[in-house]
Amino acid sequence: MRIYETMFIIKPDVSEEERNNLVENVKKFLEERVGAQVENVDRWGIRKLAYRIGKYSEGDYTVLYFRSTGQGLEQFENYFRVHPEFIRWQTFRREDLEKKERRAARAKKVEEVSSESQEGTTEEKGE
Repeated sequence: MRIYETMFIIKPDVSEEERNNLVENVKKFLEERVGAQVENVDRWGIRKLAYRIGKYSEGDYTVLYFRSTGQGLEQFENYFRVHPEFIRWQTFRREDLEKKERRAARAKKVEEVSSESQEGTTEEKGE
């Protein structure tokens, strides 16, 4: 499965409770409709935007990390278009995290193999 990151910005004039519900709905949509495994939800809260978007100069930022096969991401993007509470959103694949994970798995395998071979040589010496 591939690792993806989505950042979205919710309008600041939406109530705090409704913003929390929107984040939960996005998470639920990913898990149920896209079949993704949400690994991390990072709420940044209301921050100043880099530039004015419409009448807004602030927005509520949220970053999601999830694993998915890539199927259904188009539906996920359409979810944001349908809900007017979202100012901006962007989803992209995190190949750097995938590579880091593969390297760590490879290193772990090498470590296991080397520890097994060392155990085998100490057993032979003991006999």
